[in-house]
Amino acid sequence: MTLHVSPKFVETDIERIAGSTGRIVVFLGEGGKMGTAARHVDVLTGGLLERVAKSDAFAKLGAGEGIDLAFPTGLMADRLQVLRLDSKDDADAARKAGAAIGQAISAEDALVLADGVGRAAEVAFGISLRAYRFEARKSVSSDKFGAVTLMVNGCEAVAAEAAPLAALAEGVCFTRDLVNEPANILTTTEFADRLLAMRDLGLEVEVLEEAQLAELGMGALLGVGLGSPTPTKIVVMQWNGGGEEPPFALIGKGVVFDTGGISIKPAGGMEDMTMDMGGAGTVAGVMRALALRKAKANVVALVGLVENMPDGLAQRPGDVVKSMKGDTIEVINTDAEGRLVLADVMWYAQERFKPVGMVDLATLTGAIIVALGHENAGVFSNDDSLCEAFLAAARTEGEGAWRLPMGDAYDARLKSRVADMRNVGTGRDGGSIVAAQFLKRFVKSDTPWIHLDIAGTASLKGSSAFAPAGATGWGVLALNRLIRDRFEG
Repeated sequence: MTLHVSPKFVETDIERIAGSTGRIVVFLGEGGKMGTAARHVDVLTGGLLERVAKSDAFAKLGAGEGIDLAFPTGLMADRLQVLRLDSKDDADAARKAGAAIGQAISAEDALVLADGVGRAAEVAFGISLRAYRFEARKSVSSDKFGAVTLMVNGCEAVAAEAAPLAALAEGVCFTRDLVNEPANILTTTEFADRLLAMRDLGLEVEVLEEAQLAELGMGALLGVGLGSPTPTKIVVMQWNGGGEEPPFALIGKGVVFDTGGISIKPAGGMEDMTMDMGGAGTVAGVMRALALRKAKANVVALVGLVENMPDGLAQRPGDVVKSMKGDTIEVINTDAEGRLVLADVMWYAQERFKPVGMVDLATLTGAIIVALGHENAGVFSNDDSLCEAFLAAARTEGEGAWRLPMGDAYDARLKSRVADMRNVGTGRDGGSIVAAQFLKRFVKSDTPWIHLDIAGTASLKGSSAFAPAGATGWGVLALNRLIRDRFEG
């Protein structure tokens, strides 16, 4: 099973602190400032918190950081976690404090004394993001997380403030679950079924099967899946919360496993290609969050689900396929399959829905990792206004994103002798930019568009501030923020 935490809120009641077991969490502000509950803990422990506040160890802590104390005298709790967080600190610091709690919690219950914290809802959000474990495929699961309770002033108001953040956390965890799943479990059919289940949340969801895709002329998408027995699909999800306005479109690459096809990848590290559907996973998480928080916007999401395998029927280097747009593509490298998937799905989205803007997400190129590492996703766009709005949203949510250039000089490298274009450029340099230039050919001139290359951010070998090792859910927060700020009025 997947383990994650949904914190609860109760009104401040200092009388229950002394007898609480498990973990107690307190916050100290600037100069060791304490809330009512923390002062009560200080009394119960004989001035322990006052001594901590004056220590060198506490002085070295940044906002949101803390220290753990074992078996504190005067309390029934086994652990007392002391975090540095002032009431004036920003949302990012509050989330980091929550993440520190989330990382530390175990099977024991945790009581978080947040009455003196100005951003208790953000603390709870940080807890939810970090207290996550994917154990769905383990025969013996580790201990479940204990209950996490935040003691606050004005319980109902804080809970109301936390509700949309809880919806976001669920969207992030849904994305992580999808990206963490092995490919023999998350087939294209299983993926589509999990998205169909979101009809229960109020989303309109439909699945386009191979016969329909062929009738629509999606030769680029269908060519990718020729070597696999698993069927190629497009899943369309619609959230209609914004009246009669045309929708904003999200497009996700959903290659459930990528061997590279006939242009097969090296064996070392190929097991990581279960995450090559990270773009589709992120899109699904965004839609789940929008539905749960009842977003007042119209958003349509389309994901192309396919498996790229070598087989006697598989697409070959040198093959020429015809896209839904009508352009022909010479397939130079079958491992550059994601752009073929996106080309048809993007064109279909524009033809059918005529969106006010479009963002595609894909674990598209290894070159983006060479350029930006794992701290930032690559951002490419034909529209400065939409792009700046997204970058601002990403900064606000603490999700790294960096805009890279585009231009005709890169586009010229896609020229083919036998077709309208090649699927890869000549040479290896600028690979991520050339890939973006390929995708731009399938964006209509009047469609504001962003391409997000998330190959470096979708899944990590080690833990990060808000996630354990594995899938991160990167992009759910930034895209939700973009939609909220730009399309919900």
